[in-house]
Amino acid sequence: MHIDFASSERCSLGVEVELELVDLATRELRSGASDILPVLGAGHPGGEHPKAKHELLESTIEIITGICSTVDEAKQDLSGTLDVVTAEASKHGLALMCSGTHPFSDWAKQDISPSPRYAQLVEDMQWLARRLQIFGIHVHVGVRSAEKAIAIVNALTAYIPHFLALSASSPYWKGGDTGLASCRSKVFEGLPTAGLPYQLSGWGEFESFMDTLISAKTIRTIREVWWDIRPHPNFGTVELRICDGMPTLGEVATAAALSQCLVHRLDTLIDRGYTLPVPRGWIVRENKWRAARHGLDAEIILDAQGRVQPIRDGIRELVEELTPVAERLGCVAELRNALTMIDRGPSYIRQREVLAAGGTLIDVVDSLVMELRTDQPMPAPS
Repeated sequence: MHIDFASSERCSLGVEVELELVDLATRELRSGASDILPVLGAGHPGGEHPKAKHELLESTIEIITGICSTVDEAKQDLSGTLDVVTAEASKHGLALMCSGTHPFSDWAKQDISPSPRYAQLVEDMQWLARRLQIFGIHVHVGVRSAEKAIAIVNALTAYIPHFLALSASSPYWKGGDTGLASCRSKVFEGLPTAGLPYQLSGWGEFESFMDTLISAKTIRTIREVWWDIRPHPNFGTVELRICDGMPTLGEVATAAALSQCLVHRLDTLIDRGYTLPVPRGWIVRENKWRAARHGLDAEIILDAQGRVQPIRDGIRELVEELTPVAERLGCVAELRNALTMIDRGPSYIRQREVLAAGGTLIDVVDSLVMELRTDQPMPAPS
């Protein structure tokens, strides 16, 4: 099976953000996408807004950027669409927020979007699909060849815990504390073609693997492979899908900067004749679990001898290593915001602070809505 890879401009950038529609009275998730999106799409070709889309649940709207060159351009693109969606949602008594899970809504009560694609997904996956009341951030970074894409995907798996620990925002599920920093990542792994990517030897093996999955009727198209990091042939990108939903656009921009800088550095190493490292699969799996469970308090495994490092130190080292790359790409502030995020604490920490201060899960929702509205994390407790 031949799969064309649409070569992209080096380090071009695209970002996708899954937003939750929240009832202003109850703070529950509420269906509304099919009311909002047609209004936004009026006047656009086909009656669809080019940057606001349906997702699996009617209580979700995904906003996407166009093809951007810089992180700031991507953030401004998202901000413009967010403003439009926010204004229309408010007319329906809805607010927006972005986190890996809603703290207390029940997935069994959610409506599925009216799309044949999603209907088929639910028919195929049943309970595994119906419970996907989860929300994430996806970052596409352009690369110029299929072989590079596979090598970069393999190497990027070493950084899955870094992305997950920084973005973790799903400690609660159906009203209870899961004890995890990111329960979203574990829920999503329930799909048979989601989770960690297979480490492949090259584009030929990727084509062969996809051919096997389609021939065996495991999938219908390669769009149904939802790995944490995957090559995207149609866009000519490496797509990082590991991040939980992040409550502020500033944090989304940091995930985009980290993605763009890492891909650029790995791409440059290939050009210089280096063979990129391929981490051991069991280490990748264990480190992802540690980040999902402990967030920034995780210690990740560095090698087969069992040496470990606090993930906070790993992120700090990575930011320092990538700062010269960020200078060339114009995203130093966004990259180095990761250090501020470490100091303040990602969303899973901030959400738990609300309850620790005597608040309720409704107060958690209110804090998430406010963070997206103001583009500022809630202040640390005094």
